[in-house]
Amino acid sequence: MKSIKLILAFLFGAVMILAGLYHFIKPEIFAPFIAKFLPNKAINYLAGLVEIILGVGVFNPRFRSMATLGILLLMLVFLPLHIFDVFKENPAIGSHQAALIRLPIQFVLILWAWFINKNDELDVEPRKN
Repeated sequence: MKSIKLILAFLFGAVMILAGLYHFIKPEIFAPFIAKFLPNKAINYLAGLVEIILGVGVFNPRFRSMATLGILLLMLVFLPLHIFDVFKENPAIGSHQAALIRLPIQFVLILWAWFINKNDELDVEPRKN
């Protein structure tokens, strides 16, 4: 189980890094998700930077638990955006079908981060209760 969890952790870290890079490569993809009253570029780049840092953290056993907890919280913060998108007349993600597909993916990401974080046997030092 430990090796499967490690593979899932590394895969998740890579997904987070790639998602973070996309905030810089294709910022227009994320623009519709950012409220109009907020500074679009700053929020977009900040979100990308946070995703990259958390993704890199997953690869380091010393920071993995904190990084996956950070990812879990980040995905929970983003969850309302995806829920609201499903009910918008013109979803930010493109179509209603895309919004309906994206919403369960958010729950998968939340569960994935939780799975890696829970009872993290991949930590360098065992947790103390």
